Amino acid sequence: MPRSGGLTIACMQAFDITDVMGEWEGAAACRRADSDLFFTAGTASELSAKAVCRECPVRWECLAYALRHRVEHGVWGGLSERERRKLLNRTRPSAWDRDTAMRSVS
Repeated sequence: MPRSGGLTIACMQAFDITDVMGEWEGAAACRRADSDLFFTAGTASELSAKAVCRECPVRWECLAYALRHRVEHGVWGGLSERERRKLLNRTRPSAWDRDTAMRSVS
């Protein structure tokens, strides 16, 4: 579920391990989709995967997991591997709240 209050990358990295590894996976919208959609190269697949993520109630938990564990492949939390690298490579990650981060890569 989306969290209010300007979630930053620093906040995401501080999630309790149960937030990152726990119950959120069962509520993920991607569980009802073909997994190939999230791990197939190409713009069409990426856009389709991101559409599923936009409607996902646990998008931020998923993104936090991918960022914390440096997941290199696929679309996680609505971001591609390239977009996650871009976000992680920011010089001041604590300055990025979730809305700014999404605008920067949308």
